[in-house]
Amino acid sequence: MGSTVSDTVTVQQGTVRGVQHGDLLTFRGIPYAAPPFGENRMRPPRPAPPWSGIRDAGRFGPTVPKADYVAGYVPFYPEVRIPGEECLNLNVHTRVDADGLPVLVWIHGGAFTNGSNSLPEYEGSAFARDGVVTVVINYRLAAEGFLYTGDGIADVGILDQIAALRWVRDNIAAFGGDPSRVTVAGQSAGAWSVNTLLAAPDAEGLFQQAISQSGGAHHYLLPEQSLTVTRELARLLGIAPEREAFATVDPQLLAETCRTVITEIQTAPDPAKWGALALSQQPYVPTVDGTVLPQPTLEALAAGSSAGVKLLIGTTADEARAILVASGALDFIDEATLAAAVEGYGLPASEALGAYRLDRPEATPGELLSAVISDWYFRIPSIRVAETREPGGTWLYRFDWASPTIGSGHGVDIPFVFDTITDPGLAARLGPNPPQSVADTVHRAWVEFIIHGDPGWTPYDTTERATALISDTVTVVADPAGHERILWEGKR
Repeated sequence: MGSTVSDTVTVQQGTVRGVQHGDLLTFRGIPYAAPPFGENRMRPPRPAPPWSGIRDAGRFGPTVPKADYVAGYVPFYPEVRIPGEECLNLNVHTRVDADGLPVLVWIHGGAFTNGSNSLPEYEGSAFARDGVVTVVINYRLAAEGFLYTGDGIADVGILDQIAALRWVRDNIAAFGGDPSRVTVAGQSAGAWSVNTLLAAPDAEGLFQQAISQSGGAHHYLLPEQSLTVTRELARLLGIAPEREAFATVDPQLLAETCRTVITEIQTAPDPAKWGALALSQQPYVPTVDGTVLPQPTLEALAAGSSAGVKLLIGTTADEARAILVASGALDFIDEATLAAAVEGYGLPASEALGAYRLDRPEATPGELLSAVISDWYFRIPSIRVAETREPGGTWLYRFDWASPTIGSGHGVDIPFVFDTITDPGLAARLGPNPPQSVADTVHRAWVEFIIHGDPGWTPYDTTERATALISDTVTVVADPAGHERILWEGKR
């Protein structure tokens, strides 16, 4: 096959010049929408303006406005901040001989308040090396992306993602990608985004496959819940709870004030004030507004939304351990706190803890709480999505490798998926010498799914409940931890 892509590529807005490394090409910071400031602030994305000449695409573009993570999370989840207004940008990784290759579009995580496409762990060269053109996007976060005021505008962060997917549809062929073979994927908030896109009418037809990593379909807000967040945010800022008023607030001040609301909800939530948010602790998520998201995601999937889209979905084995380690709470949970927390998640403490102790006879109260939270927050919602879809087009997995620092915790799997485990900034999360064999295994499963539509194991159904347990090997098990799963039947 002859060379079909060079380091200079023309897209609809103009020409960009990337960087070539051997057979691989990287283009960074390409705007897919106009800067979301001034008259565009907190409003649906508008097309990126054209440019003349050749635009340098050798460096990362600006990141969207955001605050820092809560202090304990900072060592495990490094952040990047790059100033500038052209923050709705994307990066493309491809090959010089790319021609009609499948495409991966990656949506980063970060609880809809953090993250960016410039994190080293999302370097897409390994996918490009293995025949997948890879696109990594930014989108607006916190109030900038998910403010709801009841004015007919909602979920502009999701609309950003849809705008990026439209950009891919219209431009990816110039990079050697096939716009009819797009897999959209994400982790954490990125996974919740993927599932939202499966239910969003405006996203229909923009991707043919999806990967949802550590996220179900349960994180959304009804309009009145969103307005509760909006009113509290406005009170803290001393402004009217109206979009025009929020748009006058300095973006960094707004991001910091959003962090204040999150801190209250995550540390001392008043159920009388916050309702269901006291348990979910996610105030900046998509709103079921009736237009962008016409109905709750799981209901839309049950009604057949995106039924023809193949889906790979899963979690890590102990998601919440990362949260409890980062917060410092893991070793301070006692039996009374554990029992109260389990009851708070809607399970009878004695029965539930008996079930969870079966496979963890030596577990501390903190470790048992981690298992329960992991199921409520991540595993069970992911299974609910798999159960809702027609058999034959959904594959379920569990990532089992455990880091010496946060175990099989939230976000441990991403660097293995991208084969970026040697990045020094990941040492706190992965520990020393993370095994390349695990990266080879999970990365290959993703490549197989993206290219062939099948990761290599049996699709999920509610009879066998085939689940791939992934470490340095792939072992398919029927209904792993099924005695724990059934505790949640009939619950959220």
